[in-house]
Amino acid sequence: MRRLAMAKVREILRLNSLKVSQRQIAEICNCSRNTVSEILKRCSSKGLEWPLPEELDESKLDALIYSEIKREPKRKEPDWEYVHKELARSDVNLQLVWEEYFNACIKGGEQPLMYSRFCHNYGVFAKKTKAVMHLEHKPGEEMYVDWGGQTMEVVDRNTGLIRTAHMFLAALGCSKYTYAEAFPSEKQECWIAGHVSAYNYFGGVSRITIPDNLKTGVIKSSSIDPVINKVYFEMAEHYQTAIVPARVRKPKDKPIVEKGVADITIWIIGALRNQVFFSFEELNEAIRFKLDEYNRKPFQKLAGSRLSVFTCEEKHTLIPLPATPYEIATWKIATVQFNYHISFEKMLYSVPYEYIQKKVDIRATKNTVEILYEYRRICSHKRLYGTPNQYSTDVNHMPDNHKQYLMWNAKRFEKWALSVGPSTQQVISFILASKAIEQQAYRSCFGILKLADSYTHERLENACRQLLQITSYPSYKNISSMLKTNQDRNSNVITVMDKLPTHQNIRGAEYYKNQGGSTNVE
Repeated sequence: MRRLAMAKVREILRLNSLKVSQRQIAEICNCSRNTVSEILKRCSSKGLEWPLPEELDESKLDALIYSEIKREPKRKEPDWEYVHKELARSDVNLQLVWEEYFNACIKGGEQPLMYSRFCHNYGVFAKKTKAVMHLEHKPGEEMYVDWGGQTMEVVDRNTGLIRTAHMFLAALGCSKYTYAEAFPSEKQECWIAGHVSAYNYFGGVSRITIPDNLKTGVIKSSSIDPVINKVYFEMAEHYQTAIVPARVRKPKDKPIVEKGVADITIWIIGALRNQVFFSFEELNEAIRFKLDEYNRKPFQKLAGSRLSVFTCEEKHTLIPLPATPYEIATWKIATVQFNYHISFEKMLYSVPYEYIQKKVDIRATKNTVEILYEYRRICSHKRLYGTPNQYSTDVNHMPDNHKQYLMWNAKRFEKWALSVGPSTQQVISFILASKAIEQQAYRSCFGILKLADSYTHERLENACRQLLQITSYPSYKNISSMLKTNQDRNSNVITVMDKLPTHQNIRGAEYYKNQGGSTNVE
């Protein structure tokens, strides 16, 4: 039977003395007829009638009526601080915490709260403390990012040129702990650099990063399947966070950063409006000072500040930073050339020869060039700088029949050529000097010298000598053609000078040898 207040018990006895029906008494006292009947029976068994004795106070009346009813044992209240901290974890909810609490009470012989009362009491606890923020955002779960609407200015000290400074903002969902930094543009490299700086400032990474649908982050916006920019996605993988863009034209999806934009406009941009900055370093130093003040500022309606809530409740829930910060990369698609190299920024990098004529992805950072095929890295090189057309070649990328060239160098080719004859040596020296990269000439030199195996040393030397009389630009093709057509055996070689006609305006070699004649044509 449900316990009634003693005021209602007195009223039931009074109305009963006035001959009011039990149905009417139940309606007047807002209780059931069974309760009215039970109260009257108990009072009758105890000899209680209206009016009640004056010495019978509330406690004595309660003891007389409910003396046979055992009081319900007091239920054990859980440690709400412990419950609150457990709910901060991403893999814990209120149902799980209640079940653990319930089982612990049963084992200890204590009476637990039922689930509905458990949830109600936690809600009361949360409203009385700053834990109310956890009802909307789990610690370490979300980081909101965006560009601020207002801009600032940086003045070049030497030229007076004014550069626009764009404000990057990031805010954590639970503590609302905020980061801000000025950048010269809103391009991708600044967007990525802002994220890296924010993660370093927070000392960890949220599980979800929520940007707006700007092109530097989202290639194609969609409420179902948005397409994330490749570099942005790669950065998210590096920091083990998930990119979940807000819906288009739905500012309520990111209210924290929207509120942060408004606050930063006042507390940082507005506060620094009368100062002149001559570099982005100087501007960001001032921003950081104001930012610390902003994060330490107490909440208006809640206990603590952004910094205190972050330090006590959110910092330890963030994903740890990777060993090295993310380095922004440039992506390009290239086809592997027949010489098993790809070209990037006028430099050439080798690829395993099995990928000749395959399309590969190039991922280049400041120090490294990586080559990927079907999303799998097949090789990497240290990035080259300086003179164009430099080669970075890995021996393991070469076919077996090409590796023999590695034992050759210019001196060895010239020594080999001299064993054939001086004209052959002159041709080889010319071909070695004609290439910007010495190794590019090795195949031609090797081909010319191997002709001696088919045509003898004497014929190769004779062909080289005759070719040098005809042209100043010998090549493997010319020498091979002369040997195939037996032109090297023709002793009547007509040189270029032999073909020149005699004329008063043609001075000839003798004129330039003495260097003393007049340069005027008569």
